[in-house]
Amino acid sequence: MIKVLFICHGNICRSPMAEFILKDMVQRAGIAGDFKIASAATSSEELGNGVYPPARRKLMEHGIDCTGKTARRIRERDYEYYDLLIGMDEANMRSMARCFGGDREGKLRMLMSFAGEDRPVADPWYTRDFQATWRDVNRGCIALLEQLRPDMKGRFTERQS
Repeated sequence: MIKVLFICHGNICRSPMAEFILKDMVQRAGIAGDFKIASAATSSEELGNGVYPPARRKLMEHGIDCTGKTARRIRERDYEYYDLLIGMDEANMRSMARCFGGDREGKLRMLMSFAGEDRPVADPWYTRDFQATWRDVNRGCIALLEQLRPDMKGRFTERQS
């Protein structure tokens, strides 16, 4: 089983979008049983809150339901449990490294790095552009899945709107 934890600042926009987009992809591919996918925050600001309504609406536009998801904070033990801990921006990466005492096993990555892009995922909390975030997260998740499961190469295309 491949265990992936997506991480952003509050766990109400980018990381839950990534969690549920990847869950949808593996479900549609019939390989959901091969994965454990979750998301968490680097901060405590949004603990217990649900997915931010515009992010939830963007997921629903694509038939992806995130009902029941509430924000949680990363824990030191997450490093041992998950195979990959994927941040959305540089600040997330620094916070993750502090929480986990570094990255001794090379598990910390930024999502867009899987798509060959050295940049953060657009943060809709500040930009209010949930479409740009959708594009980034969708592109990153496709590339991530293709790296984890080369047999999935070309199976998914970037969904726009």
